Amino acid sequence: MQSSFGQPTLWQRVRPWFSGFDPLLLLAIFSLVTIGLVAMYSAGYDNGARFSLHVRNMVLAGIVFFFVSQVPPQRLLTLAVPLYTVGVILLVLTALFGIDPTHKGARRWLNVGIVIQPSEILKIATPLMVAWWFQRREGRPRTSDIVQAFVLVLVPFLLVAKQPDLGTGLLIFFAGFFVIYFAGLSWKAILPVVVVGVVGIIAIVLAGPTICEPGVDWHVLHTYQKHRVCTLLDPTRDPLGKGFHIIQGMIAIGSGGLTGKGFMKGTQTHLEFIPERTSDFIFAAYSEEFGLFGVLLLIGCYSFLILRGLVIAFEAPTTFSRLLAGAITMSFFVYAMVNMGMVSGILPVVGVPLPFMSYGGTALVTLGLSLGILMAIARSRRLMQS
Repeated sequence: MQSSFGQPTLWQRVRPWFSGFDPLLLLAIFSLVTIGLVAMYSAGYDNGARFSLHVRNMVLAGIVFFFVSQVPPQRLLTLAVPLYTVGVILLVLTALFGIDPTHKGARRWLNVGIVIQPSEILKIATPLMVAWWFQRREGRPRTSDIVQAFVLVLVPFLLVAKQPDLGTGLLIFFAGFFVIYFAGLSWKAILPVVVVGVVGIIAIVLAGPTICEPGVDWHVLHTYQKHRVCTLLDPTRDPLGKGFHIIQGMIAIGSGGLTGKGFMKGTQTHLEFIPERTSDFIFAAYSEEFGLFGVLLLIGCYSFLILRGLVIAFEAPTTFSRLLAGAITMSFFVYAMVNMGMVSGILPVVGVPLPFMSYGGTALVTLGLSLGILMAIARSRRLMQS
């Protein structure tokens, strides 16, 4: 009889799974999920089952988020090396035996019984590995430590860029770079690279009419990459071809005005002038219907998520969790900035999805995994204090 009273109830058993969640991070996620679902319904309700599939992907990402948030950061530390190693091996196998199901000349996928894109694994595995590297070197890292960390970042970056997939490669690079930066990379090392980059951009802009002429070979870039840069400099060179995406995106954003045309009333969107309106260019569709005020709300939600992530990183109890949380948070900033920039004609079109908004199962699952890791780091500190 006494033993029956000693048995924990079902709620007592599952309660630890729901304790310690960071309410401000949950609020930021909920706000962006809501905006994303509204935008997707308007942009994709007449596009077959696109909205229902997006909801399914959101639910799957939520499940991944919940279960990953239960994993202690110490366990994530043990997964860093094997996950990175497997990811790099898969990238090598993709280079040797990869397939091109889209027939666009890029071998980014690997058939292992199911078709996978190994580069997605490295978006998480690379910052995990670099954070593990610096965790083993407590204190101010030496120059040799930083150099070796860059090697860990460059290996997957070069393998992905070779596929070719420079956009994803840069996302992997920046995810690892942010870990190195938060670990103590000096501005003295960063500033010369920034100066060279700015000078290079100015030179390309000034020389654009010459170097973008047909027949001019850039050598260091693929032909399609040259076209992307030249289209950015002057999309009117080919308004019905390579410049069509950027021109229609800018028209949609500008036509939204202050308050937008209204929910499900975007003419550029629903008359199908915006290509990829449910994926890469969903920001243009959203801007047309909700205007500047809607864009400011979206940017405010992203800013809130990023600021909360940086606070979680600042309060993290270990070097590993601090570096990992900071890198994951800044990756959200890069995703949002690059997507909004390419849709509005500020950056080249590189196929980067907008977090919470763009359609895509793999991207949403990776997003859920990243947010789950960030929540796991926040929970570990809150549970330690309780």
